[in-house]
Amino acid sequence: MSSWLVVLFCSIALGVGVLAGRFSRRDPLPLEPEGPVVPPDALIVAIESGAAALFVGNEDDVLDATEPARAMGLARGSRVASPRLLELVRSVRRTGLADHATIERPGSTATAPANLAVAVAPLREGVVVVLARDISEERRIDESRRDFVTNISHELKTPIGAIGLLSEAVEKASDDPEMVIRFATRMQRESARLAELVQQIITLSRLQSDDPLREAKAVDVSAVVRRAVDRLTSTARARKVALTVADREPGEVMGDGSQLTDAVANLIGNAIAYSHEGARVAVTCSRVSDGDDEIIEISVSDNGIGISEDDIGRIFDRFYRVDPDRSRASGGTGLGLSIVKLVAEAHGGTVSVWSKVGSGSTFTFRLPAWIPVDNSSLPTNHQEVAS
Repeated sequence: MSSWLVVLFCSIALGVGVLAGRFSRRDPLPLEPEGPVVPPDALIVAIESGAAALFVGNEDDVLDATEPARAMGLARGSRVASPRLLELVRSVRRTGLADHATIERPGSTATAPANLAVAVAPLREGVVVVLARDISEERRIDESRRDFVTNISHELKTPIGAIGLLSEAVEKASDDPEMVIRFATRMQRESARLAELVQQIITLSRLQSDDPLREAKAVDVSAVVRRAVDRLTSTARARKVALTVADREPGEVMGDGSQLTDAVANLIGNAIAYSHEGARVAVTCSRVSDGDDEIIEISVSDNGIGISEDDIGRIFDRFYRVDPDRSRASGGTGLGLSIVKLVAEAHGGTVSVWSKVGSGSTFTFRLPAWIPVDNSSLPTNHQEVAS
């Protein structure tokens, strides 16, 4: 049983013991009302701890429930909403032994499943307490971690296997200089792809463990965009994609200049990779007002193949590719956009996308602008302050 459940059960049991001790030292207990009741101390402990607790009587009726339990949909009126949970409650009442299980949250759908870890224990006179905790996010993280390991193993095996096969081909074609050059060129391409993948994995790992704002500095956004564009200029030229920049001198942000440059470069590289020959990629950096906040926006637009609605919800997932063949052909790792999202969130910003199939896409990277403190209006030792 999970430690949080053990602690809560112990708290409820302790509450029952304390209350019993108080009554034994004071006035005699009043006569018990007929029928099962929820021990008041148990209910108080459950409420004050913020637990999702459900108290079920010996007729399977819900005697009481905390707000979190109601919010989870564990009770529907005076009945237990989940058949699986009701089955567990009856089993615990029959055996007198606590039990626990994982059930599906009542009302969840196949597209949005929600899982609850529940523990059920007997109290007294047929009353059973149910404690629940939503573990959907934990499961999603675990699945994401497993998928990441699976995908990374596959992505690493592909270039490593290709390099091995190509090296054997070079050895067999040692008497044919033309074939040696051909295989060696492909080996270089696969080696570069492997190096890029390893670098992206290292970057992703560093972003998850480092706080870029711990030693943040004022970063000129125009300089960030220039460095990112310079990095991708030759790639755009090789793919015959026109790369343009509209710099409206947005100002500075607080953060890590290297991480920001990598993020913008990933957006530009992604736009180039998914653009046709002769397409345009436009990078714009500007400053906008959002209520009382000053926001710096970096937009990367293309008129490429676009992204379908089904894909838009997943493009920031690790290793997800809209067009795997095109991405691999251009050396893409499937990690670029997930890195962009992590960098944006680490700097207190966001990244969003608008896209239409056949018309292109626009990615918008938004960061809070850094506004220097103006000390010119503060009095100095040489200024007289009116009394």
